[in-house]
Amino acid sequence: MRKIIKTQKAPQAVGPYSQGVRAGGFLFISGQLGVDPVTGEIARGCLKTQTTQVLNNLKAVADAGGCSLDQALKITVYLTDMDDFEEMNAIYARFFPENPPARVCVEVGRLPQGVTVEMDAVCFCP
Repeated sequence: MRKIIKTQKAPQAVGPYSQGVRAGGFLFISGQLGVDPVTGEIARGCLKTQTTQVLNNLKAVADAGGCSLDQALKITVYLTDMDDFEEMNAIYARFFPENPPARVCVEVGRLPQGVTVEMDAVCFCP
């Protein structure tokens, strides 16, 4: 059985997908952008602000799904420029100071709304 997760504390889905889906003790969180859920704005040109907002959005969906970002098993990071890796990684490390999840980071040609970073997550929800 699966449960659709939706929260006003993260940007709303702009297509035929859910913010998150919980099933079998796992929460699958759709890709999150650096969009402020209140204003709908993106901090263009500021990787630090975008990365922080992306992780806050992941956290909001995890919380709404009855989990915690501390229970993330795997995060996938999409960057439009791998030269941004160190700056993204420094912000990311603040959210996972101990026992970080498995992770993949890939460079992509383009991301929605012209952002520079996107992340999705899989969390364990006991």
